Parts: sequence; C-alpha cells; structure tokens
Amino acid sequence: MKSYGLSLTTAALGNEEKKMAAEKARGEGEEGSFSLTVEEKKALCGLDSSFFGFLTRCKDGAKMKTLLNKAIHFYESLIVKAEGKVESDFFCQLGHFNLLLEDYSKALSSYQRYYSLQTDYWKNAAFLYGLGLVYFYYNAFQWAIRAFQEVLYVDPNFCRAKEIHLRLGFMFKMNTDYESSLKHFQLALIDCNVCTLSSVEIQFHIAHLYETQRKYHSAKAAYEQLLQIESLPSQVKATVLQQLGWMHHNMDLIGDNTTKERYAIQYLQKSLEEDPNSGQSWYFLGRCYSCIGKVQDAFVSYRQSIDKSEASADTWCSIGVLYQQQNQPMDALQAYICAVQLDHGHAAAWMDLGILYESCNQPQDAIKCYLNAARSKSCNNTSALTSRIKFLQAQLCNLPQSSLQNKTKLLPSIEEAWSLPIPAELTSRQGAMNTAQQSVSDTWNSVQTASHHSVQQKVYTQCFTAQKLQSFGKDQQPPFQTGSTRYLQAASTNDQNQNGNHTLPQNSKGDAQNHFLRIPTSEEQKIINFTKESKDSRSKSLTSKTSRKDRDTSNICVNAKKHSNHIYQISSVPISSLNNKESVSPDLIIVDNPQLSVLVGETIDNVDHDIGTCDKVNNVHLAIHKKPDNLSASSPSSAISTETLSLKLTEQTHIVTSFISPHSGLHTINGEGHENLESSASVNVGLRPRSQIIPSMSVSIYSSSTEVLKACRSLGKNGLSNGHILLDICPPPRPPTSPYPPLPKEKLNPPTPSIYLENKRDAFFPPLHQFCINPKNPVTVIRGLAGALKLDLGLFSTKTLVEANNEHIVEVRTQLLQPADENWDPSGTKKIWRYENKSSHTTIAKYAQYQACSFQESLREENERRTQVKDYSDNESTCSDNSGRRQKAPFKTIKCGINIDLSDNKKWKLQLHELTKLPAFVRVVSAGNLLSHVGYTILGMNSVQLCMKVPGSRIPGHQENNNFCSVNINIGPGDCEWFVVPEDYWGVLNDFCEKNNLNFLMSSWWPNLEDLYEANVPVYRFIQRPGDLVWINAGTVHWVQAIGWCNNITWNVGPLTAFQYKLAVERYEWNKLQSVKSVVPMVHLSWNMARNIKVSDPKLFEMIKYCLLKILKHCQTLREALVAAGKEVLWHGRINDEPAPYCSICEVEVFNLLFVTNESNSQKTYIVHCQNCARKTSGNLENFVVLEQYKMEDLIQVYDQFTLAPSLSSAS
Repeated sequence: MKSYGLSLTTAALGNEEKKMAAEKARGEGEEGSFSLTVEEKKALCGLDSSFFGFLTRCKDGAKMKTLLNKAIHFYESLIVKAEGKVESDFFCQLGHFNLLLEDYSKALSSYQRYYSLQTDYWKNAAFLYGLGLVYFYYNAFQWAIRAFQEVLYVDPNFCRAKEIHLRLGFMFKMNTDYESSLKHFQLALIDCNVCTLSSVEIQFHIAHLYETQRKYHSAKAAYEQLLQIESLPSQVKATVLQQLGWMHHNMDLIGDNTTKERYAIQYLQKSLEEDPNSGQSWYFLGRCYSCIGKVQDAFVSYRQSIDKSEASADTWCSIGVLYQQQNQPMDALQAYICAVQLDHGHAAAWMDLGILYESCNQPQDAIKCYLNAARSKSCNNTSALTSRIKFLQAQLCNLPQSSLQNKTKLLPSIEEAWSLPIPAELTSRQGAMNTAQQSVSDTWNSVQTASHHSVQQKVYTQCFTAQKLQSFGKDQQPPFQTGSTRYLQAASTNDQNQNGNHTLPQNSKGDAQNHFLRIPTSEEQKIINFTKESKDSRSKSLTSKTSRKDRDTSNICVNAKKHSNHIYQISSVPISSLNNKESVSPDLIIVDNPQLSVLVGETIDNVDHDIGTCDKVNNVHLAIHKKPDNLSASSPSSAISTETLSLKLTEQTHIVTSFISPHSGLHTINGEGHENLESSASVNVGLRPRSQIIPSMSVSIYSSSTEVLKACRSLGKNGLSNGHILLDICPPPRPPTSPYPPLPKEKLNPPTPSIYLENKRDAFFPPLHQFCINPKNPVTVIRGLAGALKLDLGLFSTKTLVEANNEHIVEVRTQLLQPADENWDPSGTKKIWRYENKSSHTTIAKYAQYQACSFQESLREENERRTQVKDYSDNESTCSDNSGRRQKAPFKTIKCGINIDLSDNKKWKLQLHELTKLPAFVRVVSAGNLLSHVGYTILGMNSVQLCMKVPGSRIPGHQENNNFCSVNINIGPGDCEWFVVPEDYWGVLNDFCEKNNLNFLMSSWWPNLEDLYEANVPVYRFIQRPGDLVWINAGTVHWVQAIGWCNNITWNVGPLTAFQYKLAVERYEWNKLQSVKSVVPMVHLSWNMARNIKVSDPKLFEMIKYCLLKILKHCQTLREALVAAGKEVLWHGRINDEPAPYCSICEVEVFNLLFVTNESNSQKTYIVHCQNCARKTSGNLENFVVLEQYKMEDLIQVYDQFTLAPSLSSAS
C-alpha cells in the first residue's frame, strides 16, 4: 500500500494537540467549522458501505446525514492541505460516506482513487460492496456482478450477503441467465439475516422469475402459494392477483378463451379491491374487457387507469384500437398520436397508426409510421415491416403524381396530426402528476409488478406480424374490419402463439432513446431504470406513480420510503452496461410487467432493531473502470482523481485491462455476524470500530502437522479460514487477458497438430503421450488409431447399441439446423452467439429410429434435388454468397442425442473391455489418471459417454469440467468438424459471452468466427473421421458439429502434471466465484492423491501440499471454534465409493465437517449444508448437527506422510 504523510488514524482519532497543530497550520478560520469532536469521530469510524439502505432507517438518520456531510468536508479539507498525499483509507472512507449520502459520482471518484493507491484493495470487502452498489446504480451490470461475486468469494459471511444475492438475482434475470438468477434468489430466501426485502417479497420475485422463463404453471403455483399466507401485505397480495389475472389473459393456463377471460377479470377485480389506485390493474382490466367485446367497460377501465396513474403510451394505444374498432378513425388517430408523443419509440402505436393510415388509403403517411416503428428498438417485426414499406413505395411509384395531389384525405397527415392539441384529460393529468406521486409514495410501500409480456401485441395492438403482412398479397391493401375484434386478435396472437416472443409495454416517458439506459443527469436520476430515491424532500418512492406506469421492463422496485433500499426497477430493455448497444435476447422482452416493484414494509421499529454492523475485514475488489459524464472536480477527492477517471462510464466496451489479475485467490474471512444498531438520541448509533484483517499464519507446506495445528490454535477466535485452496497473496480469480503481443492475421488459422498411426507400436510410443500433454498443443488428432489397435468400433454402432440396451436413456437436444459454421437467429437476419437448444429425453431405440428416418429423408431429398433442372452446386454457391447477409428461415429442426451413460459394466461389458486396448494415457481408468483417484464415478468424466448425431448436430462451445483433458473417438460412419481455441484465450471468449448476455460456464453459445478473427483469436479447425481420436488438452475451448450421421464416445482424463492440476484448481475457484458447482471435488481428490500417489514433480507436489495445508488448517480451526461454542461434533465416517458431499444450497464442496439439519439427521437423509449456508439459515446453528467424516489424526497422518518422492533420474 502506498502511504503518504497524513494517516486516517491521525486524522480521525488523533490527540487534541496534533489536531490543534494541524488546524493552526492550515488556518483556523478556514477549517475550524469542519473539525470533528471525539464523539463524532467514534460514530464515524465504523461506518462503511454495509450501512447503505439501512443507516437512514434509524431514528437518528437525519443527524447521521448531517454528520456525514460534515465528515466529507473535513476529510476533503485535510486532503487539500496535504496536497493529496494521504493514506488510501481516506479515499475509501470518502467513498463510503458519499455512497451513504447517495452521491454516486463522488463515491465512484473516491473509490477510484483508493484503488489506485491500495495494492491489496481486493481484500477490502466493504470497498468492493460499495463499488458494486455504485455500478449497480449506473446499470453497469457486468461490473457490479464481478464486484459482488468477489465480495462473496473472499467473505461468504459478509453481513450484506443477502442484499448481494438479491441484486445478483435481479441482474442475472436481466441478462436472461435465469438459472443463476433463481439460485441467488433462493440463497437470499434461506438467509435469516435482516434485509430490505421480506421473505414474501423474495418469494414473489421467484414466482415472477418462473413467469419470465415462460414456466407459467410453476409461476401460477408459486403465486397461489403466496396467496395462502395469512399475513400477506395488501400490496403484495394486490400485485400477485394482478399477475395471475394477466397470466390468465395471456396464457393457456385453463380452459377456453371465455373461461380464461372470466378468471382474468376476477383476479384483476380482486386486485383492485386490495389496491383500487393501481392504474396498471385498471389498464389490464380494460384489456380483458376489450378482448371479450365489452367496449364500454374497456373505455371505463382505461379512463380509470389514466386517472389513477401517469399517462401511459400503452393505455392511449389501446384506446386508439377501441376507437378504430368502432370505426372512429379521427379519434383513433388522436389516441395513437398521444401514445407516440408520450413514447416516441412505441413500436406498436406506430404500426397501428400505419395500419390506420393504410385503411384510409394514405400510403405516404403509413410509410412514415412504419419507418418509425422499424427504427424502434422494441420492434420485433422489422423484416416484415421492411417488406411492407417496399411494397407501398412501389405502389406509390406506379401512381400518377396528380392522383396523389388531388386525392381527398380522410385523416390529417402525420405532420398535421402531430401538432393537434393533446386531449384535455391528458394535459390535466400531467399537471397533477407530481403532487399525486408524492402523496401516494408516502402512503404505501407497494409491490407493483408483473410480466406484461405481450402488452404491445396481445389485444391493443394491430401491429403487423410476418404472416399478416404476407397475407395482404402483392396487390392488396391490408384489410380492416370495423366493429369486430377478429382482426385485432389475429394480429396480436400470431407472434406470441407461434414463437413466444412477446413485447412489453412501452416506456411512457420519453423517446426511443429511453430504450437504452444512460447515466442520468441530476434531474433524471429519480427516473433512471434502477431508480434511486432522491436525497431531498422531492424524493419519490421507487414504486411511485412516476415509475409505476408501463416501463419497457419489469420494474422490480423497492419502495424506499425515505431511505435508499435500492432493489429496484429492473428494465428489460437491453441493459448493456450504460448504452453498450448490446441487443437484448428475445427471451428478455417477453414477460416483464411494466410494474414490478417491491417495498420494504417496515420502519426501523419493525425490524427488531437488528440492522447490524459488519465486522470488517480487508477483503477484495474489482476495479473502477470509467466515470460517469456528470463527474466533476468539484471536490478535492474528485479533483485528485480526475485524470484517472477520464474514461467515460458509458464506454463500457473498453474495459481497463490492467484490472485483470491472475486467476487465483485465497483469503481469510470474518467469523462474526451482526451487531445491533441502537436507535438513540445520540448521534453515535452504536457502531463498532472496524476489526483488523486476520493475518496469515506463518506456516508453509514444509511445516509439520504439529506446527500447522499450533498456528491454528494461535488464531483463537479471530476468525475462520474460508477453505479456498489458492494462495493467500493473490486476488480472486479473473479470466486471463488476451495474450500479448497479438498474433498476426496470417497465424489465426494454425494447422492442427496431427499424428498418423500405422501400427500398435506407434500408439504405445512414449513421445506420443508427451506430445499430447504438452501445454503448447491445445489439441492433437491421432489419426488411424482404431485401425492401428484393431478396435472393434462396431460395438458402438447404433445397431449394436439397440441390440444391447434399447431402452437405455438418451438426453436429446433439439436444435435448429444451421448453415456451415455459422449461427443465425431464428429469423435468419443476423448472426448471434446464443445457441438455442431444448433438452428432453428418449431411449436409444427411439433415437436410432430417428437417426434412420433422418438418413432416409436425406436420400429422398437428394434424389429430388438431382431431378431439378438447376444444378445443386449452383444453389450451394448462391447460398454461400448470401450467407454474410441473411439466411432463409425458418430453419429445420434436428435432434442430437448426448450424455448416454456407458458406465455400467454389466450392461456395456463388451464395449468397455474393448477400450482397454487403448494406450494407458488415454484409458478411462489408469494409475496416471487423476480422475481414477476420485474414488467414485463421475458420469462422463471418469466413465464413458456416447453421443448419437445426425448432420448438423452441434455441441456448443465449452471447456471441459474443471479444465480436465478430454478424449473423443469418432465411431462413424460420418465425419465431425471441430473448432478449437487455446486455453490462453478463454478470457476473450468469456468477454464475448458477457457482451452477448451469456454465461460462459452455463449458457449454450456458438462463437462467431468473424468476431474471433477481429479479436485476433486463433482457431484450429479440422475434420475428425471415423477411427480418429481427438485429444483436447487441459483448458482448451472447443465446439463441434456433425457433418454426417455418426456416433462418438468420450471421457475425461487427468494427466499427472502440474499444468493439469493448476488449471483444475483455478477452475475450481472460478466456479466458486461464479456460484457454479465443480463437478470434480478438488479437495477430496487432493487428499486421495496424497494417499495414493508418489509425486516427484516439485511444482505439482507443492500445489497439492498447499491444498492439504489449507484444508487441514480450515478443518482444525472450524472444529475448535465449534467446540468452543459448545457445538458437539458427531462422528459419521465415510464408506467406500461414497460421492464427495456438496452443499445442498450453494453447491460448494464440503469436506470432513458436514452441517446437517436435525430433521435430516434423524431421518438419515443427511442433506448437507456448508458452514456458511448453515449459519445463514440458523445463526447459532441450533437447528443443525455437525457430522465428522475423517478423524483429525488420520488427516494429520496423510499430511505428514505426503512428501516429495525422488525423481527417476535422481534415483538412477
């Protein structure tokens, strides 16, 4: 850490003489008003980012706010006097203070300065948490995710872990990573610590997540379960009923349309009984009435919606549709104009307006409307609109100019209509809005929600679908049926019923630019999509009427009732961090109700006064990359860091690469939890001074077990090790940056290392093994292996598999047949990274039948093509020429059979015996294979799996589990094409996944080769023929597609090398950071290796020994802490072949000490929890028993006996 002159301790807690001398030196008059009393300093010393959202909830919040302002001025004056040469802690504290006052730009500036001065900034969890909150405020989701993940990595018991899990849940939901989102919501739900959201509100968000995923029956069940809660707050109940009503209106949950609408209306009416002022519920009720033809009731409901809430583009668009149904085009025109004036980017209103102009034979105005609709980022019918525009333009060209000029117009032109006066009811409503908002936000704590996925297209819109536009024909105007809902229903249901892409209600405030989030000005901050509560008396509730109505997204908000609990409005517009121009997945634009807000329903007096301080340890960080546009050098702290903050926060794509650090990290954690925050008349709210970071123990891998255990005891109750198995001195794992210098373009398509075998001797030649495991070779193709070893590949043919076990289970991935090496979106308009495939299951017999039918169909199609006049090769050439622009859709659907388990020796004895002919280094089981020492079967890793494919079947991009090597043999008869990227470049691919809202570890993605070429990423590309073995080296990224009909067998291998072990451990830690389960239990494996293997490689030995050291320390420290707390540790033991235990909540590996609920223990089910999840569920562990699997004496013996073996060369 860099340290200059004045220290924080001296400034904050120094004696009066030093303070007086300092004041005299800098001028008494200038600084005297900012000096702090001893009591004030004590009150401030424990304040940090962990109080964000909680501090102002206490009775002394106003006094604390005044004190914070005073402290900021005091610190800034000291910094100016010292010319910036102060300890880094000054800036960190300034960041915290500014964050607590919600001055985000100054907080970011201070945090940036702290980062530049503090070399081990990543140890400071409070700093990381504060930084994550700032990023979260600015919608820089990827950066916020990284910061929050690192907090949880270095300190899983961080006192605001529940708040972090909530925000991670929201952000992953926005990124369409629904699996991760659900996991974090569930982790927040099980946490018993105090939080800004109640458990029922978290349950609501989980139900809404199901709805977002189109799991409507699961969502319905979750909503109905919420309604069973007797003490359910009225606003939550109103929103749940609103959701159920809207789901019944949109989805085929029950019965026919009449029954659906009846239930929908009933739910919405019940919702209005709970909250009669919900403009959203009135709007939905109007939609339902409109759908069943009750026009007058619909008008009344829309009128109520406008009266109860802010004027909405959605509502006026729906009113326009009703007028058009009643053959009142002028009134419809005025309503549509109101809609697009409220939201210039409202695609549905522009399309409906275009249809209106076409029905009145005014094609010029219709074209203008369609162009505006096509420009909108919410438009999902761009191609259909483009075709329609071209058709109308062609018609206009064929008409005489005189006929256009002399034609009588039924409606004013779009320019004239734009200047028409807005209806009085709209303008009067707008004028009364601000006053109404304040009174309402002070009255409730509301949970406004809900997935209004098809609000643009379901009933109120007449926007074109591709089918509707095509149905008009070449020579027709689009039909318009007055007095009937038939046209509206047809126009609205085509898209959502056929492809499920629904559109959200449009933002009622602003133009098309509002579809992207941007950094707010001071006046805009209160309506930014992740709404913050303003700092003054004009502050609006996050669920106030300003933000309540028809956002582009699901507004998942917290009504912060005069405090800042920023679990907020989540926008489903493309939330690329700050105008990053990333496209949002169609999945994201479907299910979010414009209003999804959740409040904090209690004041400080209703939260048991258990807000809590955090025991602070110096933990981790993620860097601050940019500054917002409104940053200024208005304060000393911001002035000092102006140069380092010169990059704009809105330019997220240029991330500062110097912040990427080695992918390893191991830290100490804080063992204590919360401390009551007393509400008293004093400014000192009982904050506890910060505890010091737990020092690393002075032991090494060469220390004996006695020395290790002695060092553990010396720690006393200072804290517990967190069990990470990487080095203490390194920051948390990060993806690697792209290798420098970049490769020249001519080296981006390197030749694939290939070895041709002629006989069995070649296969067992030792240099072959060394060549394959050489880190310089990311992939090796061993050609002719089957022939050289006389392998009977027929044992793995489809025919033999059916004869052996025809009812064996096959996992099926349903995919779209894509052209060549490309991946297009379903409409065929653009290349994408997201690879859509749906999972299901069948049997070998049924898939074999599908494989055979696919082959027969292909033969039939081939024969038909041969009979055509045009040569097939010409067609192929034409297709290739157009591939860069567009592909013809829809694509054919194909099925790929994967993960067929061949581990059962009784069922697959002949097949598994045949594989024993292979060389030892590629065998499924061998002494030199790390995975053979796991001690139990891990399906597909230390056991054989088979894939059954048809042409076009794809295995998306991935690295193998825990970066182990992979062996793949093509059974044939067809070929496979492979794409391979060296391990060094996985960070680049991870970045591409993030830019495309994909999870590198969990999502399905198919790289765009053009993107990789531009990023200077080398790609090995080759064909695997029947009998060829492909060796994928440790960490190599790869993706594969079948060229013909073929089967493949595959498994993983772990060479006994330092390179393999290092990558496996690094991925183990990266998985932990990402909250992803590691399939290989590296801790369990390391102890088994120590028992079973003599290691002569010094590097490998040191890494394994260090892992043993860390875990031994962790076990001993945890055990002694439990005993000291009076918690009995019960002997449980472990049986042979028993799988390594994982936490049932967070899925981290649990070694030796298992936390099991009393109920689970009594029932002998042994549902395991890790220490962290157990403490979150039950703070004092009273509901848990602790089971021990290994005696400490046994672990000590293994540790001491694991020594470096002499190498063969030295022995000889």
